[in-house]
Amino acid sequence: MPFLIAAALALTPDATPNVAGAPVASNLEYAMPVVGSWTYAPTTGGSEATFAIASGQPQLTIQCTRATRRVALIKPGAASPSMWVWTSSQKKSLPATYDAAAGRVRAELPAFDPLLDAMASSRGRIGFSTSGLSVLVVPPWADVGRVIEDCRV
Repeated sequence: MPFLIAAALALTPDATPNVAGAPVASNLEYAMPVVGSWTYAPTTGGSEATFAIASGQPQLTIQCTRATRRVALIKPGAASPSMWVWTSSQKKSLPATYDAAAGRVRAELPAFDPLLDAMASSRGRIGFSTSGLSVLVVPPWADVGRVIEDCRV
């Protein structure tokens, strides 16, 4: 009987097997965000918000490029064809590129993409995943919305 329960849980829509090379997709409703903080900064062509853990090591950067009205999600990691993003109201897999020199994965969205609104208003957490790494769950501070709004002005 325990085997049947485990099998049924494994087949729920929010449970996705961690296939080698695929981002981890799951329901993060009860996941605890990583302890760290956001820092907002204007840049030459827009602005960015960076989430860093207590040691100061950046875990995620959300970057606005005003000239193209695009918002980039940049995460340290290994080569990955996609980045999976979870919010309390939306889940989406985005095509990603890998910068080998910087060791970072990058996914971009147009400034008015509804996923960005979902990130800015997510209740308590936002999750990001790329191939081969565990899910990064961060708190959605105001810095996230500020960068998004910078790209919409």
